[in-house]
Order: sequence, then structure tokens, then C-alpha cells
Amino acid sequence: MNYDFDHLIERRGTGSGKWETYDKDVIPLWVADMDFAVAQEVQDALKKRVSHGVFGYSAHKLPELLETICNRTKKLYNWKISSDQIVFFPGLGSALNACCRAFGSPGDEVLVQPPIYFPFLDAIHNQNKVVNYAPLSRDDTSKHIKYQIDFVQLESKITKDTKLFLFSNPHNPVGKMYSKEDLAKLASIIERHNLIVCSDEIHCELLLDNKRHHPTATISDAIASRCITLMAPSKTFNLAGLSCGYAIIQNPELLLQIREASAGIGGVNVMGYTAALSALKHGNIWLEELLAYLADNRDYVIEYIEQHIPKIRTTCPQATYLMWLDCSQINIPENPQSFFLNKAKVALSDGAMFGPGGNGFIRLNLACPRSVLKTALTRMRNAINEL
Repeated sequence: MNYDFDHLIERRGTGSGKWETYDKDVIPLWVADMDFAVAQEVQDALKKRVSHGVFGYSAHKLPELLETICNRTKKLYNWKISSDQIVFFPGLGSALNACCRAFGSPGDEVLVQPPIYFPFLDAIHNQNKVVNYAPLSRDDTSKHIKYQIDFVQLESKITKDTKLFLFSNPHNPVGKMYSKEDLAKLASIIERHNLIVCSDEIHCELLLDNKRHHPTATISDAIASRCITLMAPSKTFNLAGLSCGYAIIQNPELLLQIREASAGIGGVNVMGYTAALSALKHGNIWLEELLAYLADNRDYVIEYIEQHIPKIRTTCPQATYLMWLDCSQINIPENPQSFFLNKAKVALSDGAMFGPGGNGFIRLNLACPRSVLKTALTRMRNAINEL
């Protein structure tokens, strides 16, 4: 291993939202950023940029970064895109808001599959649209909780007022990846009902167990013509605080609508561009070792829960570094997020924030050194045993 992911890095006192939202005795396993140092190549690129000493406005077009994104997309997915089909955003949240603003009128519906990443819901409300829920189908017949798309139910939810589908691929928070067959079925429904799909693929390189990601837009030319794909190096390479994401839009009309809807949202800063370019060009060894560490952390959480907290049921995520934990069988006098925060001093995401199907759940971020994870799980176990 070239990188030491067991190393503890003090993040308090650095303006970290993850570590400074709660008291000092709380272990934060909530918001989705990692407690690992970024690749040395990225650090070196940032230091070099800082040493230049001038930080003016960023250029609107950065040929080397655009070319790197196009080359990486072709290599990973055999998906040929061009630089003029890429729009930069300072983050996923702003891109989701732009999509909800661009398509449909106030009062129109936006389709989502809960439990779902809660900024989806925020963006819909922010742009005066209506949330249309088509929940994932939960399967409890296996060792771990699994989720599937109920295609019949999903299609039945679509109305004449449904204009946009916000899709999470891979899915946050349940960690599900979609097969080409799943995506083809979705594509046929999207086309049949003349929907636009915004496919959030920000976790697409955080793949566990050597899985393969299929971008939604690669299923067919027809779906590509109605798809906005959101990607970023932020989750993959732990660059969230540098705010650099992008949308891939192959339909010129949709591209124009997104550019118009994103006017005034703001752009990416020079440090974000610098880090993104270095990570995409030089971060592959770091990423390979990270994925092995995350898979081991996932397996550790599952084994610990099975042995010591068996009343909690868990997913076994195929992607992301997020665990989705069902605590509904524990006799807790309050919601599980509050319980573990107050009694175990562990901060987790409240499942209720993720819409229908989230009550009784917590989302746990396992992207931290194993020792931190072990301490947090032990605290959670002890809190339950004291009930």
C-alpha cells in the first residue's frame, strides 16, 4: 500500500463541517466526506498553484481539464463525449437546482425514488415543483436489505404533470448499482412518457467488489438525448470542499436550457479546477487502494453488526461509502439519529430526511480510519445494551 488510510488526521480547527458541527466528544459519521488525506499528487498540484500567488477569476474554458474528462469517460465507459457538452458547476446541489429550474413550470412534478439523497427533495421544493414519489421496493428475503425498482409502480406514478426524473446512479443512500437491463427498462419508461432525466452519478467511481458502472446516457442514443449526467471528482477523490463538478449534456437544446437556468449560480474556483485535473490524471493508484480499504470497512461494519448489534439490519452497498441501517427493531424511545447522538456520542444522518422509507433508518459514513469506525460501533453497541 502506498497510502496509509489508518492514519488519524485531526480535522477540528480546520473549518470542517463534518467535525465542527457537533461537540468535541462526538464521532461524526454523517455527512459524505472522507477523513483521508487526498493523493500526494493532488496536494503537490495545489501547493504549486498557491505558490503562483495570484488567484484571479477562473477561465470559462479549461482545455486540459475538458480533454481529461472526455478521455476518462471514454476509457471507463466507452462513452464518447466532446468538451462542448460539459458544463461546470460548483457542486451537485447547484446542478440539481438548475435542472429543477430548467424543466417544467411551477407546480409541475419531479419524480424521485426514495429513500433518496435529501438535496434532491430540497432542489424540487426550492424551484417550486412538486415531489412525486415512486419508492424503491425493499427486499428482506436475503441476508442483507436489498432494494429494487418496481417498474410497474414507477410508471403508474407518472402523470401529465411529471416533467423531470431525478435519478441516483449509484443510489444514495442504499448503495445500489443498476444493471444495463434495469437502465434499459427505465429508459423505455422515460421515453414513453417524454421525461427529462437528471442522472446523479457522482458516486460512479466509488465501486466496491470490482463492479462496473453504466452511465444512464450510454443505454441508447434516445435516452442520451434527454439525459443530464452529473459527475464530479469530489466524492471519488475527497475534494468536496473545493467545489468542482460538471454535467454532461449531449442534446444541444437541453444544454442551452441548463446554461440559462444556471445563470447566476456561480462557477468553480481555480483551486477546484487544479485539484480536479490532478486527481483525474494522477489519482488512480490512490483510488485503487482507497476502494480496497472501503470494501474492508464495509465488511467490518456488517460483521460487527451481525455479531454485536443483530437487531440492526443493514444493506451491503455495491458502491459509495455509505451504509443504510434499519434500527426499527430496537426499542428506542426517540428516532435513532437522536438516540445515538445523545447516548453514544455518534453523529449519523437521520433516515427520515431521505423521504418515504427512511423512518427508523440511519445513514453511516464508513470513509474513516478503521479505529474510528470501531470506536463508534462500540459506543453504539454499548448505548443499545444500556436500554
